[in-house]
Parts: sequence; structure tokens; C-alpha cells
Amino acid sequence: MAKYEIAAVVAEFNYDITQMMLELAKAEAKNRGCEITKVVAVPGVFDMPLVIKKLLQKGEYDAIITLGAVIEGATDHDQIVAQHASRKIADLALEYDTPVALGITGPGMTRMDAHRRVKNAKSAVEAAIKMCDRLKEI
Repeated sequence: MAKYEIAAVVAEFNYDITQMMLELAKAEAKNRGCEITKVVAVPGVFDMPLVIKKLLQKGEYDAIITLGAVIEGATDHDQIVAQHASRKIADLALEYDTPVALGITGPGMTRMDAHRRVKNAKSAVEAAIKMCDRLKEI
């Protein structure tokens, strides 16, 4: 049995990047004796909070990770998406006393930056596991 069961909420927007992030996250969880037992795809980063809330309500996962890439465009849309989504994600973690790790890269990055930051998905898994461990110590 895995040390912790983790759910992953993954943005379909920029799918080529987020799927690489998911594969790295799965490998990192396995290397740390944990398992990503549920993967839910959502259209984009802005859509994550509702699914995260539903997963948290079920209470079946020790932690949730979020994986997405918010790439800059012609407007400040990327800033708005990343700020609002990350704020709501943090609020949900506090409301449900469950780690929700932010594995969302951006805003303000190019597509090339996003490809270079794919490895940040491993950091989301690491953060989720460390938070589970720390919460056990309290």
C-alpha cells in the first residue's frame, strides 16, 4: 500500500506540457512510496477549484496536486487566471485541512519557458508529501 494516496487535477489547456508534467508527477510519487490514484482532467487552470472541492469533499485522498501551465498571451489574462485560481486553491486546502500542492507554472512565461518548467511537477508531489508528513507531526 502506498504511503499516501494523491489525486491530480490536470489542465487540458497546453496538453502537450501538462501531460509531461503528469508523467513526471506519477514517477515522483512512486519514487517516494506514494501513488497518484486519481487523475481528473479539467479544461484549464481556472476550472480547477470546483473539481478540487469535489475531491476534498469525498475525503478519499491524503493530498491533491494541481498541474497546469499558464502561458502569457496578448493580454494580462494569464495573470488573472493564475492569481484567482491559486488563491481559491489555497482557500480550499485551508477549508478542508488537506494539502493541495500548486504545480501550476506561470504566469508571465512563454511556451519555451513552460517546457523548461515541466519538471516543477515533481516539486508539487514533493510539497504534498512533505505537508502530509508535517501534518502528522502536529
